[in-house]
Amino acid sequence: MAGGEQRGAPGGPERVALKKEIGLVSACAIIIGNIIGSGIFISPKGVLEHTGSVGLALIIWVLGGGVAALGSLCYAELGVTIPKSGGDYSYVTEIFGGLAGFLLLWSAVLIMYPTSLAVIALTFSNYVLQPVFPNCIPPYNASRILSMVCLLLLTWVNSSSVRWATRIQDIFTAGKLLALALIITVGFIQIFKGNYEELTPSKAFNFWMTPSVGHLALAFLQGSFAFSGWNFLNYVTEELVDPRRNLPRAIFISIPLVTFVYTFTNIAYFTAMSPQELLSSNAVAVTFGEKLLGYFSWVMPVSVALSTFGGINGYLFTSSRLCFSGAREGHLPSLLAMIHVKHCTPIPALLVCCLATLIIMLVGDTYTLINYVSFINYLCYGVTIIGLIVLRWKKPKIFRPIKVNLLIPITYLAFWAFLLIFSLYSEPVVCGVGLIIILTGVPVFFLGVYWRNKPKCVNRLIESMTCWGQKLCFVVYPQGGVAEEEEAPSARSRRLVSETAARK
Repeated sequence: MAGGEQRGAPGGPERVALKKEIGLVSACAIIIGNIIGSGIFISPKGVLEHTGSVGLALIIWVLGGGVAALGSLCYAELGVTIPKSGGDYSYVTEIFGGLAGFLLLWSAVLIMYPTSLAVIALTFSNYVLQPVFPNCIPPYNASRILSMVCLLLLTWVNSSSVRWATRIQDIFTAGKLLALALIITVGFIQIFKGNYEELTPSKAFNFWMTPSVGHLALAFLQGSFAFSGWNFLNYVTEELVDPRRNLPRAIFISIPLVTFVYTFTNIAYFTAMSPQELLSSNAVAVTFGEKLLGYFSWVMPVSVALSTFGGINGYLFTSSRLCFSGAREGHLPSLLAMIHVKHCTPIPALLVCCLATLIIMLVGDTYTLINYVSFINYLCYGVTIIGLIVLRWKKPKIFRPIKVNLLIPITYLAFWAFLLIFSLYSEPVVCGVGLIIILTGVPVFFLGVYWRNKPKCVNRLIESMTCWGQKLCFVVYPQGGVAEEEEAPSARSRRLVSETAARK
């Protein structure tokens, strides 16, 4: 639906609500744009160094896409059975209750999304500044400032218009796919010229080391993380046009396409570089461009910058909807569940995501935090898919437009359990810190959510801050639709209080 607001019945009063503006193309762009980040351009060597051969590395890439496809099929069923924005958080809350949902929300808002956004923004700034500082690493302050400018710009775009944000996602996703298509095309030209020695069976499976079970698990973990982001469309279900049709369609189009692109991009790299050259390169696509594109080698660093810019936009768009959903359930301040009266965008939620990322950039060791993020993210996937099986048992009669065979979630969970157990064994400190980050949300839940009878002075402070935030951001609670029909009682009572305060 175009325009600023959704309207009620013809001739009736206007109502403020989230707009269904995400069609099939934009839905595919959200999934593809969030999966394909800078990694495939910069350093796809994590899989190769743990497998010990080109052939096995390519098999792992295909298997990684297969496991992502299994997970996305499960999320397709959950997305059309529980058609609420918020993705994993909404499903876990619905199935396992408020505490489990809050812990997922807490870890996501506190560290998972801000850290991921910070890493992508810093990668963007480093590649934009590289031509200015060709012989050295860009200065720390210059990189941080440019990252913040980029983040603030995209926060403003997302606050101004859902349509602008989705158009940016469409354009930049198309740009990164064109860049990868160029790499794949040049790779095929190399193959037609006979430059495929590293891909022949005798060379491809010539192991320079014998991989152990542990090495294969690490390789598979690297491949799985490269596909992370396949569940992001589920965060914006309520803004999809015909979600019960377009959600599964977008998933079925996007995951096979990304798997194809990842696999053939790696094949193209091996037509120009030996495994040793690839392992020694800090930016594989740039090395590939320097060897084969000649004058046009500048295309590769530009492609990385475009890819990361689109990634920042996608993460902002989806993570703000997670805050919005959490506030609507009563797990976050009610101000975060409000949208702009004209633009119908969740401005308070966007500002919180932006502020959390800026804080991580300024005070956090971003690249250390990302290790904990990977573990928490992977843990959330498995818990959500366990929820699908639990929901089948708890509510067997609920309407399911899509119902996957139970072998699909069981197969996914078998891979998930194997990798999770291996992660706990090989990286106990990282996994332990990740679990501690999650569990810090328990006292916050009982103090902020479970404890209803707070002192009057606390309630008055919350009311005044909510009222001040509404006037500053020019936001109100969405009217009608899913938001009011399904909001939690605690959230509803807080909303009525804030609306009364706003009228005063």
